[in-house]
Amino acid sequence: MTTAPARPLRIALIGTRGVPARYGGFETCVEEVGSRLADRGHDVLVYCRTPDPQERVPAYRGMRLVHLPALRRRSLETLSHTTLSVGHQLRRPADAAVLFNAANAPLLPALRARRVPVATHVDGLEWRRAKWGGTGRRYYRAAEGLAVRWSDALIADAQGIADYYTAEFGAPTELIAYGAPVLDGAGSGRIAELGLQRHGYHLVVARFEPENHVEQIVEGYRRSSATLPLVVVGSAPYADEYTARVQAAADDRVRLLGGVWDAELLDELYANTLTYLHGHSVGGTNPSLLRAIGASAPTVAFDVGFNREVLGAAGCWFATPDDVAREVVAAEADPAAAVARGQALRRRADDYDWDDVADRYEDLCRRLAAGEARGRRRPSGRRRPGPSATARPATAGTQR
Repeated sequence: MTTAPARPLRIALIGTRGVPARYGGFETCVEEVGSRLADRGHDVLVYCRTPDPQERVPAYRGMRLVHLPALRRRSLETLSHTTLSVGHQLRRPADAAVLFNAANAPLLPALRARRVPVATHVDGLEWRRAKWGGTGRRYYRAAEGLAVRWSDALIADAQGIADYYTAEFGAPTELIAYGAPVLDGAGSGRIAELGLQRHGYHLVVARFEPENHVEQIVEGYRRSSATLPLVVVGSAPYADEYTARVQAAADDRVRLLGGVWDAELLDELYANTLTYLHGHSVGGTNPSLLRAIGASAPTVAFDVGFNREVLGAAGCWFATPDDVAREVVAAEADPAAAVARGQALRRRADDYDWDDVADRYEDLCRRLAAGEARGRRRPSGRRRPGPSATARPATAGTQR
């Protein structure tokens, strides 16, 4: 008896800035996974908040795009856009939806009422971000519980995040990390446009937020005797004060490039740096870190479990500006050793494959569409009694 081929699904990806990916991990995931699912014949719908009307195209890499507005306030932008996206989705429900960001969890009942099975990608420990005041942090912690209670499945992109949801809520998760683009063939011609040479600079790529420790990295570099320049790529909406602090910490050896959206140039910056300094601390598995190891960039990362999970024994670590100073000077003193560490990290990138990630999302969406979660008892969303995960050290996590 011949088994009929599995039918294509209508899959909605909701809650991000959309594609092309120009902001963070969620957008990278949507582009890489969504395009692969579209290539496999699925009807993939991505909701976008694209400010420039000239960039509002109807399709991208096989995905259908719906552009909807958002309130341009930090506390309301994500939720206002997702509210409109969910309203649009209810008119022609998908077979399965992936909702990105636990902050959008209050909208889950609307999808459930329309019988749209939905998995929530919970992201990292968003309530730990300094940009949120007391009200914002309480909201995010409450939203985590709502995501646990009302989602048909939860997606965690790092073991540390999965462990957090198990410890806090007794909630199972689907552990699906991001992929690492492999950049073995990246040249060096484009960095010459910036006056840079191969292995002749240090690099930071990050949104300007306190949890990404850009100011700490720049301060540590300024304290060092390094002679190679520090190239800083990044900016952030709603972060004028922190951006000013980063600028104040810099000296004339630091080159602040702002946002770089040219993918070829960015790839070359990763592939040719002597060190890549990665300060992200609360967001789970980070695409910038994966891009770095896929480019064989010798990486010095902020010492938290999420980063140790990715880098393993080939990583170097910092926790203070003085640590940063020590590491950049050491790399300049022995560049061959730094390059060898980068090559070891490139081998770790093989464990983070976007095709495998897409396989996992496809399998999850098929299980959701088949009603696997219907009738299953979900955790209540109440936090477990006992010591809270908020009291656990930020370095808690699992290496692999």
